[in-house]
Amino acid sequence: MNENGQFSKVSCVRFERLLPGPIERVFEFLTKPEFLPGWFGNGVIEHRLGGKVSLMDGHIRGTVTQWLPPHRLSYSWNVFSPGEELSAHPQSYLTLELQPRGDEVLLTLTHLPILERHARGRSAKRKGGGAQRLYGTQRRALRGRPRKARAVSREPLETFTRSQ
Repeated sequence: MNENGQFSKVSCVRFERLLPGPIERVFEFLTKPEFLPGWFGNGVIEHRLGGKVSLMDGHIRGTVTQWLPPHRLSYSWNVFSPGEELSAHPQSYLTLELQPRGDEVLLTLTHLPILERHARGRSAKRKGGGAQRLYGTQRRALRGRPRKARAVSREPLETFTRSQ
C-alpha cells in the first residue's frame, strides 16, 4: 500500500480520418438512430449530456459525457453479454471529435483505456478494425453509398472488448 498518489499510463487507440463534409452532416451520421445501423448495429444515442447510449442491440451501453454538436461527442463504453445487468468488462470511454478541413471534416476517434494486451503488436492492429470499419462506412454513406445494417454478433466484441 502506498499512501501517496500514484501516476499511471493508460493505453488508448486513436484514429484520424478525413470524411466528406460538411461537419453538421458528419455529426448526424455519427449520432442519429437512422444512421447507426450501417456502422454499429441497431442503437440509440440520446442527444444530450447524460443521455443514454445503447449500441449493437444493447451489447454496448453507456452515458453521454460530452455533447457539443457538431464538434465533439464522448460517452462511456460498457460491454454486456446477453442477460447481463452488470458488465464483467472494465468501463472505458469513446470520444469522437470533428474539425472542418475545407470541404472535408477531420474525424478523430479516441478510445481509452484499453487493456495493455490490446495495445501491442498484431492485437493493436486488430483493435483498429472497428474504427477502420466506422471510417469506411461513414465515408461511403456520406458519399451517398450507405451500407446495409450491420449484423450484430452476441459474442463479446473483438474490436474493442476488454476482458479482465
